[in-house]
Amino acid sequence: MSGARKPLRFVLVGLANTAIDFGLLFALRALGVPLVPANMISTAVALAFSFFANRSFTFRAAGSGSAARQAVAFLVVTLVGLWALQPLVLLGGTALLGGVTGEGPALFLAKIAATAVSMVWNYLLYDRVVFRSRRSDRSDAPQTDPDPDERGA
Repeated sequence: MSGARKPLRFVLVGLANTAIDFGLLFALRALGVPLVPANMISTAVALAFSFFANRSFTFRAAGSGSAARQAVAFLVVTLVGLWALQPLVLLGGTALLGGVTGEGPALFLAKIAATAVSMVWNYLLYDRVVFRSRRSDRSDAPQTDPDPDERGA
């Protein structure tokens, strides 16, 4: 059961992250902030929230490893998903579907597919690289017996 909780927490963080991004974007626009700066601010805040929420809530990695290393790895993984994987899926999807559905529906369907691909990419790499547990960091280290006090002896 606990194996299913982590993906659920990932989805919840993603939904909260999206709400923060949208909410802040529209709030800043209502305050008269120009569109591009408003979007840059809202996405930066959402990205920071995503890092800290995934680190502490989704992957429970707040005490494992260097926060700076995790932040850099998080940023690289996220940007590869956004700026490399998504464009490839968008280009491929619109090329495949554009002649059948027209440009608008093809782009919509391709964006859904691109988002799904980047979500899976992010989850797998956050879990296995960015926020990996100390145990997996030391998987090649020799195993030792636990402290006698921890065994209840």
